[in-house]
Formats: sequence, C-alpha cells, structure tokens
Amino acid sequence: MKITQENLSKLAWAKGDGLLPCIVQDANSAQVLMQGFVNQDAVIATLKTKKVTFFSRSKQRLWTKGESSGHTLDLIDISADCDADSILVLAHANGPTCHKGSISCWADGQSSQFTFLAELEQVLAARKGADPESSYTASLYASGIKRIAQKVGEEGVETALAATVQDLDELKNESADLIYHLMVLLQASGLSMSDVINVLKQRHNK
Repeated sequence: MKITQENLSKLAWAKGDGLLPCIVQDANSAQVLMQGFVNQDAVIATLKTKKVTFFSRSKQRLWTKGESSGHTLDLIDISADCDADSILVLAHANGPTCHKGSISCWADGQSSQFTFLAELEQVLAARKGADPESSYTASLYASGIKRIAQKVGEEGVETALAATVQDLDELKNESADLIYHLMVLLQASGLSMSDVINVLKQRHNK
C-alpha cells in the first residue's frame, strides 16, 4: 500500500506501540541502506519535506537522517507491507548512509550483482569533468560524444562476433566492454540506466 497522509491511520501502529520498523532501500540499486523506526509524525515529516525522517528511540524525538552529517535521504517512494505493520522507503542517498562511513549499514553483507551496476554508474558520473590523464573514463568524456558513441558501436560489433563464433569467454569480456561504454555514453548524454530501465518497464506494461 502506497502511504499518504490520508491513509496513514490505516497502518497497524498499535502492534508496535506507535512505532513501526522502516527499511530504506536505494531507489536505483535496490541495496538496503538502513533500518530505523517511525511514528506517524515521522512519516508525515518525511512526506512533507521529502527527507527521510525517523523517530529516535534513544533521543525520544524526530530525527531526520543526515541532520548533522548532511548525508540525507531524498524520498522517492514510501509504502507499507501487506500487514500494514512495516514500511519500505525508496530513496536517493546523499553520501554514505551508515554512521561508520559505508554506503549501507550492511556493508559486510553480499549485495545483489545488479547493485554493482548502480555503484559503477556513480563512479562513472564522478569522473565527468576530471583530468583526462587521471583515468580512461575521464579521457573518454574528454573525447566527446561522437568518439564514445563510436566505441559503443565497435564493442557492439565485437560482442556480436564473439557470440557468432560461440567464444563464451570473449562474449563475456566484450559484453562487459559494451555495457561499460554504453553507461559512459548515457552519462555523457545526461542520462542514466534508470532512464533506460523506465523505457523497458513502460514497454513491459503494454
């Protein structure tokens, strides 16, 4: 159930004496970032400010994530589970979420393979405008859209050729090159993998 101020009272607040667990997940990578607790006021604050807010059990007050560190969580979506007794937040993180400096409070846990693509995209985005001598990625950005597009075309052909001759090791390597250069091209064009995924989702729903 998508949570709004209008249906907020329908959640099972009594089960947790006014508090419900809230899991925060990265809206792009689906990586679980943190878990906290919320009361109705915290959810209302989150909806109004678009900054994820919790109820601190130790401080006994509302607490907006990043209020001291600046590492806030921008709200993308908030929903309740089928029993209406736990909450899932999708958010964009502005810096590391964990107080120990890691992206996730489960930094030692193994994340989904697809999470790595989101992490790689963040690295690629950070290389825009960097010294071309500092990395291959930075040098690609400096070469311009046409050169990056040419590289995508070259890697696409090499990927197809590897598949045609059934060289599976080469197919994996060329596919990695293709995906990497495509991600760079999207970044150079002011787009992201999310934009591509949204198109796929729209097609899937037709």
